[in-house]
Amino acid sequence: MTRLIASRLLQLPLILAAIMAITLALAWTMPGSPVTDPGRIPSEEIQQAMLRQYNLDSPFNFARSYVRGLFFGTVDHPPPYLGPSLQYRDFTVNAILADRLPVSALLGAAALVVALLLGMTAGVLGAWKPGSVWDWLTLLIALLGISLPAFVTGSLLLAGFAAALGWVPLRPWEWPGLAVWEPQWWVDMRILLGQMALPTLTLALAPAAYIARLMRLGLAEIMSSDFARTARAKGLSERQVILRHGVKVAFLPVLSFLGPAAAAVMTGSFVVEHIFAIPGVGHIFVEAVLSKDIFMLLGIVLTYSTMLVLFNLIVDIAYGHIDPRIDISEST
Repeated sequence: MTRLIASRLLQLPLILAAIMAITLALAWTMPGSPVTDPGRIPSEEIQQAMLRQYNLDSPFNFARSYVRGLFFGTVDHPPPYLGPSLQYRDFTVNAILADRLPVSALLGAAALVVALLLGMTAGVLGAWKPGSVWDWLTLLIALLGISLPAFVTGSLLLAGFAAALGWVPLRPWEWPGLAVWEPQWWVDMRILLGQMALPTLTLALAPAAYIARLMRLGLAEIMSSDFARTARAKGLSERQVILRHGVKVAFLPVLSFLGPAAAAVMTGSFVVEHIFAIPGVGHIFVEAVLSKDIFMLLGIVLTYSTMLVLFNLIVDIAYGHIDPRIDISEST
């Protein structure tokens, strides 16, 4: 286990370096200029001076200064310094991510929890009574969750539950945050849950569908195995066989899926946050692409890539603890 963690941590800088190089190459070839915007187009001399100021006159100069800021920082900013924002000129990328990342992290964590609860429940119900109404309903929901993209699901939920039924208020994000919670904390909690309900469900539906399929197929195979027949012969009911023995074994493929599921939730949140006007990282990432804010693009990609690699490492470690028979160090 220690060897696995050490090897993954040693691979982390190489993986991040490759991701950052590809991202920088794509961002550099995007049309437009990072020092102009629709309401402000300076002269050619000023544009060239601004490009030299931010080391944007050459991709090699920019990469060298960016890496220097990551490892050594600047006089005014400690490392890792992700640079200034070209879109929000009075703020650094570090400050913007510190303000927006907790919102996206909370939304992503809530979506993963909801996906696990919905997917495992649907999978267990489908495997408990195969061929029943529950089983067909599980397959139908899984098919819809896999087939519909997040922007379609979010738009339908927003139009149905917010615009038509009025169950969820149509208003911008108003939760004040943990730092300024009122003494009546339940007021803030009610606002938070009301605003997060639809975007969380939108993000959770697709991974929940995959989890339901994996859980149902795994339980169906386990319930026809020799040890399940032995457990029934000892007097255990079908429910006891599933809950005591089947769920733990069938959860292993679900655990392996949590790494890609985290990636899907994080990248899907970019679209979902834009649809629901959530002030998270995904919202500013879309704006950074439109304005060619290279510092912001690289900072977000670096942050999310690090989170994904570390999350996959946690999943691998948990996989070995749940099933000690598997030597996960051999897979590296």
